[in-house]
Amino acid sequence: MKIRIKFAKRGRMKFIGHLDIMRYFQKAIRRAEVDIVYTEGFSPHQVMSFAAPLGVGLTSEGEYFDIEVHSSLDSKTMIDQLNQAMVREMEILDYVKLPDDAKNAMSIVAGADYLLTFDLMDCKLMDFEEEFKKFLAQSEILIEKKTKKSTAVVDIRPMIFDAKVREDGLFLKLMTGSSGNLKPELVMEAFNPNLKFKICRLETYALDANNQLVPLGSLGEKIV
Repeated sequence: MKIRIKFAKRGRMKFIGHLDIMRYFQKAIRRAEVDIVYTEGFSPHQVMSFAAPLGVGLTSEGEYFDIEVHSSLDSKTMIDQLNQAMVREMEILDYVKLPDDAKNAMSIVAGADYLLTFDLMDCKLMDFEEEFKKFLAQSEILIEKKTKKSTAVVDIRPMIFDAKVREDGLFLKLMTGSSGNLKPELVMEAFNPNLKFKICRLETYALDANNQLVPLGSLGEKIV
């Protein structure tokens, strides 16, 4: 049985890197007595894969990972059991069963929502909303994007699906995943590299059959 789990990463946990988060969940799964499937072979490990690794220093309300289990209780009970094994700044938000032929989350990630919060005085001094509208109105937004082997000039404008200034900060919906991956830090570097900000990922998306972005969790159903 394939299961997709949604979780939040808050507070000081933002300083914990992806590999340590993986190890943390492996231990939490055991403590919560989840009937997880293990690989076969000389060194068996839990069948677990994460959707889109979150950078160090970012918080999130929309992280996902997939597991396979031999059996499962209902979604509410499993959420409660897992949360009892969590530290305070990590919270399990959802637990859904996937179709048997579902692809793993990492292979289908296509977008993500972010909320960026800024120093209020910096924003007032530069008339943030008006300047950002001008920034988005450009037909091209060219940046230098570094890879392990080279540096390339990339137009990131098509990778910004949506953006708006809200009362609580700057909302960005960005391309994410193997087909193209735009980090909010790169958007801000192109807009104004002098601004300081905090980033929270709000949701992570896949494309549905109609080529529309849908939350990863919506591709499964709750166990009742």
